[in-house]
Amino acid sequence: MAVISLVGVGAGLVLVLLVVALHYSKGTGWEPTADITQEVLERRAATVAETDFPEPMNRSIGGGGGVAAVGAGEEGAELEGEEAEAEPSPADMPEDEVEYFEVEFVKQGETIELASNETVLDQGEDAGMDLPYACRQGSCVSCAAKITDGPAGEYITHHTQETLSDEEMDNGYTLTCVAYPKADFTIETGEAP
Repeated sequence: MAVISLVGVGAGLVLVLLVVALHYSKGTGWEPTADITQEVLERRAATVAETDFPEPMNRSIGGGGGVAAVGAGEEGAELEGEEAEAEPSPADMPEDEVEYFEVEFVKQGETIELASNETVLDQGEDAGMDLPYACRQGSCVSCAAKITDGPAGEYITHHTQETLSDEEMDNGYTLTCVAYPKADFTIETGEAP
């Protein structure tokens, strides 16, 4: 009986080694399918109208601006019968006109000096703060904050902000992604109306 077991084990071992040797010598013949990810993305992108959104999926973040943004970059676009004119951005301000203001970020426990030609969000991030945001275009309220010193219009200039109402701005609310400082103030980030 011991002889039969040894013969069976030996035969099994020879067959396994034979199969392994054949497998590695010939290969499996299986070829992976070609990666068509980029092709599919390009095909889908060709079917979607161009927008001014800088990041993917912004149409769903905050619910703001999806319909109005389509074609917003076209020259000669008209909004409600008026010609759309590009409002000059504080970011385009000449260096010799830039002013600096002390801004206290309550939740972050820091006070930093902000230039009048950069947004509150950008300068806060440059200072190492992790501030909330999504669209960076003033189209949602992800970056909303509250200026505790009074009406937002007294302390910041909003550029291309169409989300907050005048009443909300009078209550101190601002969108840090399009807010340029014009005075010293205290701000609580992550506060939406």
